Amino acid sequence: MVTHTQPTADLMSDQDQKMAALGYLHEAWAEALHDGIDGDCIAQACLFSALSELVATYGEEATAKFTDGLSARIKRGEFSMPTQHQ
Repeated sequence: MVTHTQPTADLMSDQDQKMAALGYLHEAWAEALHDGIDGDCIAQACLFSALSELVATYGEEATAKFTDGLSARIKRGEFSMPTQHQ
């Protein structure tokens, strides 16, 4: 079990909470890969979970409007990780 010493969420800025959440997701992703779960399966499960949470929080219409811009952002490379050359 991993113990985190992050400050409580109510004391953290929105940006700090997003960075902490991303850290948790990276840890869970690495653990799932270590356990043999395919990366594509993890990605699809994460997308489903994220979209479900957005729909529960903001509703279908607002979530659909938010996702309308994702295609252009993907094409601009906003979600591409820099490749490392060895």
